[in-house]
Amino acid sequence: MSLNIKYGVSTWLWTSPFTTQSILELFPKISAMGFDVVEIAVEDPSLIDIKKVKPALDDYGLKATICGAFGPSRDLTNESKEVQQNGLDYIESCLDICQEMGVGFLGGPMYSAVGKARMLPPDTRKAEWELAVKNLQRVCEMAASRDLKIALEPLNRFESDLINTADDVVRMVNDINHPAACIMLDSFHMSIEERNAESAIVTAGDKLIHLQVSENYRGAPGTGQTPWNDYRKGLEKIGYEGIVTIESFTTNNVALAGAVCFWTPKAESQDIFATEGLRFLKKWATDEKTHTPTVNLKSTI
Repeated sequence: MSLNIKYGVSTWLWTSPFTTQSILELFPKISAMGFDVVEIAVEDPSLIDIKKVKPALDDYGLKATICGAFGPSRDLTNESKEVQQNGLDYIESCLDICQEMGVGFLGGPMYSAVGKARMLPPDTRKAEWELAVKNLQRVCEMAASRDLKIALEPLNRFESDLINTADDVVRMVNDINHPAACIMLDSFHMSIEERNAESAIVTAGDKLIHLQVSENYRGAPGTGQTPWNDYRKGLEKIGYEGIVTIESFTTNNVALAGAVCFWTPKAESQDIFATEGLRFLKKWATDEKTHTPTVNLKSTI
C-alpha cells in the first residue's frame, strides 16, 4: 500500500530569510524538481509581499505551508510581558499570512524560544509550562478565528528544555485543550529523542498534521541511519495523508548556520540535496520494502 502524501521542501534548504525576491529564485526550481509543496519559513513577515506569493504559487503549480522562527524576542515563556506580546504579535502576523495564502496551519516550536536549554527546578519548569499553555490557548483562539490550526513541534534536548518528544507534545496539546492545537514531528529531532519512530507517530495519532524529514545528521533522506520503515509503518497506522517536507539548512547564510550549528554542507549542492531526497521519498512512499539506500549526492541534476 502506498502512502497518500504530498511532498514538500523548506525554503531554509536554500535561503534565509525568505523574502519576496526569493520567489523567482526558488519557486520555478522547486516546481521543476517535482515537489508539490513549498514550506515557507517566515522569519520576518515584513519582508514578504503575500500578494505576490500566492499568484506565484499558482503559476508554478505549488501549494504552501508556513513555519515560524522563534528566537528569544518571541518567547511565550519569557518573564517579560513585552517579550510574550511580541511573540503573540509575530504569531498573529504569521496566521494572517496563512489565512491570505489559504494555508491551513502554522507550524513550529512556538511554545518557547529555540535554544532555551537549562536544568530548572520542578516548580520553575511547571510555571513555564503553564505559561506556555496559557499563551498557546490565546494563539489557538487567534487561529480558530481564522479557521486555522497550529502544529506544535518538539525539538531535541539541545534546542529546547520544554518539549522534546511526542509524549511531551501530546501532553501540551491535551493541557491546551483546544481543537486548533495539533502536532508536527521532525525526524531529525526524533532521531535524538525518540526510542522508536513508529511508536512516536502512533502517540501523536490524529493530532499529527505535518511531518518534516531529513537524515539523522540533517542530510538528504536516504543517506543516513533513519529507520524509514518505522516511519512508514507509523504513518500507515494513523492513516496519515498530509505533507512530508524535507527540512534542512545551508551554510551559505552565516547567521542561520550558526543558529542551527550547521558547520558543513551535507551535499555537493542544495539542489542535489533536494532532488536526491525527493527521489528517495517517492520510492519510500510507494515501496514497503524500502531500506536506507546509498544515495549518490555527487550526481548532477
